[in-house]
Amino acid sequence: MPDPLTEADRLFLRRAIAISRHALEDEGKTPFGAIVVVGEEIVGEGTSSVVGLHDPTAHAEVMALRDAGARLQRHLMPDGVMYSSSEPCPMCLVACYWARIPRLVFGATSYDVATYGFEDLQLYRELTLPNDDRFLVEQVDETLRQDASDVLRAWAETLPIPVEAKY
Repeated sequence: MPDPLTEADRLFLRRAIAISRHALEDEGKTPFGAIVVVGEEIVGEGTSSVVGLHDPTAHAEVMALRDAGARLQRHLMPDGVMYSSSEPCPMCLVACYWARIPRLVFGATSYDVATYGFEDLQLYRELTLPNDDRFLVEQVDETLRQDASDVLRAWAETLPIPVEAKY
């Protein structure tokens, strides 16, 4: 099977890996790096800043998306590519989907990451379970569910175009 990566892909992935390697020099950082590329230009870079920022969402991919969003003044990246030193955790993968990133290239796999003590693989497994079987999720009663849904409906009613359900 031919290698699907271009020379540009290899160059950008090496940059993400270099960012992860550089994290080893900064106390409290974990070895993850990511970049967002638009039109062959790096528009966002990130390293894991969870410990330093006291922010469990400050993963490399999220930080790269935040950097790209600030630089480009937009939150959607349908013309971007995410390069990550490791396979993104579920949160980061979903952040890429939310940002409409159409392509993701990564180095180390979730299995590699799990080998060195990170929980990504366990979280991927947890997300395959029904809500009732997950260790974290608790569904509320129907009255509170309806109260919360009412807020969503009120917001949707303020929009200039009708909302399309995404079932």
